[in-house]
Amino acid sequence: MCRNIKPLFNFEPPVTDDEIYAASLQFIRKISGFQKPSKANEQAFNQAVEEVAAAAKTLMNSLVTQAPPRNREEEIELARLRNLKRFGPNNSQLSASE
Repeated sequence: MCRNIKPLFNFEPPVTDDEIYAASLQFIRKISGFQKPSKANEQAFNQAVEEVAAAAKTLMNSLVTQAPPRNREEEIELARLRNLKRFGPNNSQLSASE
């Protein structure tokens, strides 16, 4: 699975359309092998991103859980600690966005 695609369900505050779009874009980039498609493939690429984003939004709006919402800041800190343990303190893979 693509490391840049993060879980989006059951967070407080809820997932935004921008987060859904970003995850959809990463997914389409991964399966197509294109970071940026050629002009010949641009329309199909963009349409796929939009369709995946629409399906993901429908999914996010349909899912239910009894679990309390997760805190985004706590999840970011846990990921940072996992990366620190895995890669060490001087590794360039550590970033504030993870």
